[in-house]
This record gives sequence, C-alpha cells and structure tokens, in this order.
Amino acid sequence: MFDYQFLIEVLIGGLLSGVMYSLVAIGFVLIYKTSGVLNFAQGAMLLFAALTFVSLVERGAPFVAALAATLVVMVALGIATERLVLRPLVNQPPITLFMATLGLSYVIEGAAQLLWGTQVHGLDIGISDTPFDVAGVLISQFDLFAAAVAGSLVALFALFFRYTRTGLSFRAVADDQFAALAVGLRLPRVWAAVWTVAGIVALVGGLLWGARLGVQFSLSLVVLKALPVLVLGGFDSIAGAIIGGLLVGAIEKLAEVYVGPSFGGGIEIWAAYAAALLLLLIRPSGLFGQKLVERV
Repeated sequence: MFDYQFLIEVLIGGLLSGVMYSLVAIGFVLIYKTSGVLNFAQGAMLLFAALTFVSLVERGAPFVAALAATLVVMVALGIATERLVLRPLVNQPPITLFMATLGLSYVIEGAAQLLWGTQVHGLDIGISDTPFDVAGVLISQFDLFAAAVAGSLVALFALFFRYTRTGLSFRAVADDQFAALAVGLRLPRVWAAVWTVAGIVALVGGLLWGARLGVQFSLSLVVLKALPVLVLGGFDSIAGAIIGGLLVGAIEKLAEVYVGPSFGGGIEIWAAYAAALLLLLIRPSGLFGQKLVERV
C-alpha cells in the first residue's frame, strides 16, 4: 500500500526547505523590481554576511553584538554597492548591469577571503537539527525554525511595502520609474534603501544557510537555487518568489524520493531546473511575473 504518511513527511520537508529558497530569491526580486538589475552578487553578499558573523563570534564577540555589527556591515555594503556600482551605470543596457553585479560578486568574495581567510567554519545558532514527531510525521526542528524566521521576514516586508512611506516609494519606482520621478521621488535614495534591504535579507539567509551547510565559499552558490524559484514565480514578484520557493522545495524532495530511484538517484539537483525550463516554454514571465506588452 502507498504510504501517505511518508508522502506528507517528504512534502513538509520540501516546503520548509522551499521557504529558505524564497528568502534568497526575495533579495533578487527587490533589486530587480526597483532598478531592473539582476543582482548576481546576492550569493556573495550572503556569504560575506555569514562569514563576517561567524568570524566575529569565533573572536569572542557576543552573539547579539556580532549580529548587530554584521547588520551594520551589510547595510554599509548595500549602500556602497548602490553608490559605487549601480549609480554610475544608470541607463546602461541590462547586460552591462548584469555583468557589473557578476564582477561585484567576485570582488565581495575576494574581500571576504582577504578579511576572514578561507577556512570552513561551523555556525551554531542554538537550534538543533533533530526531528520531532507530529502525529507520526517527523519534522526537523531547524527547518521549522528557519521557515518561521523566513516567513516572519516575508510578512514584515509585506507590511513594510504596504503601509510605510518608503515601502510605497519602492512600489512606485517598481511600477514606473519615470512616473516616480515626476511626482518627486528621488531614485538614488530609493535604490540605496533597496540595496540596504537586500543586505539585510542576505544576512538572515546567510545565517540560516550557514548553520545548515557550514560557512564556506561554496555557500555563495546557493544563489543558483534561487534561479528556478525566480523562473517559476516571476522575476518581479515577491509573492512569486514565495510560491516559487515552495514549489521548488516540494519538487526537489518529491522527485528525488519517488522519481529518483528510476534514474539512479541524484535527480534532486536538477529536477527544479527541468520544471523551470518546462514553464518557460509555456509562460516565460513565470506564474506571477508581469507580462511585457510592446507595440511594434
């Protein structure tokens, strides 16, 4: 007989992992919505945040002090990125901006290596990864904690964008930059705020992924996990990043458990990319992405 309880366990594990994918993808969406830049440096920012925090803790800094110092560093990094990289390239072709963020990712990784070294670090945030039983379904405590943190951050962003003046400015710039300029919004200030928020997202994501995988330079490659999330959900939709992350997490786990044995295993690595490719053929803008309508 088919084990439905095991199916639920696999599905819940995938959905909880998917929330962490969404957290990384949101960093992309924030930048892309307001400036049209695909920020490939998001993974390097995530690595820099995790490496800075764990290095401060290993040097004797209290947890809260290390967290506050890392937050200040990531805010400064976000503002510096906007001032030194994005602002001089305003009105340049998208490929130029993309290559700039690609180069920036290597600069940030090199700076992290120069400052903190290349050793692998273990990161303990005080949450055990042991599972607990809920009605016969085993759920990882760490996955549940990470999902709660990521979900709370997403909810906070939703309230921020809807009810604050700065959040409304973000939405206005995302909808139409020229109209935002016409009503008096200062785009450089909005972009600086967006990159600051992206730095905060990188800090939270870096701590969660660093605690799971260890703080090492391959941690920056977690950015690749966000790509199928963005394709599925849409590059310009925060709701799409959330739904896309859940879909990717579920697809990976279900495919590995139920389809992987037919292919010798290892299907979890590429299953989400295959699903994203199929969706591209049907709906290139993603499930929640804005369709571009051009007059020809």
